[in-house]
Amino acid sequence: MKTMHEDRLDETELSSEEAFSGKLLHLFVDKVKLPNGDGATREYIKHPGAVGILPVTEDGSMVFVKQYRYPVHSVIYEIPAGKLEKGEEFLPSAKRELSEETGLTADSWTKLTSICTTPGFTDETIHLFLAKGLHQGRQHPDPDEFLDVVTLPEEKVRQMVLTEDIFDAKTLSALLLYFLKKES
Repeated sequence: MKTMHEDRLDETELSSEEAFSGKLLHLFVDKVKLPNGDGATREYIKHPGAVGILPVTEDGSMVFVKQYRYPVHSVIYEIPAGKLEKGEEFLPSAKRELSEETGLTADSWTKLTSICTTPGFTDETIHLFLAKGLHQGRQHPDPDEFLDVVTLPEEKVRQMVLTEDIFDAKTLSALLLYFLKKES
């Protein structure tokens, strides 16, 4: 993913302190120097990164997982996704996550993009892939994952986006890139 810098906008780290260390997330409180020379505090969460996969079947239908997400207290439709393991490359991670969550493997993989999920408070980056040439195997989710696999035709997916039945940011990003690339 690109990083860009401009002297009139960049902030400079003066100090960094880890305020919380969890199994997945690490909260930091940094002191920074602003472009005008003033100081400020920045609180942010370090995340190991993740992958997301948009599986598309031969007839153009799309495969989603449906699961309860505690932070938003709702069951939501999402593309299969998961965090990167330490030292794991993006594509092997995507293949692992697709297999774990859906039981699917794919013959064809295309990188769609990488997204910063919420750069105002986390460095989480999700690397999004398109998977085609799907083959069904056995689903083997993590012990704490409870999800349903749902295959939806493209027209239904478009309707669900417009009615906000699909509202997950990584899923919307993957769908947008897929539709844009498909139509160009």
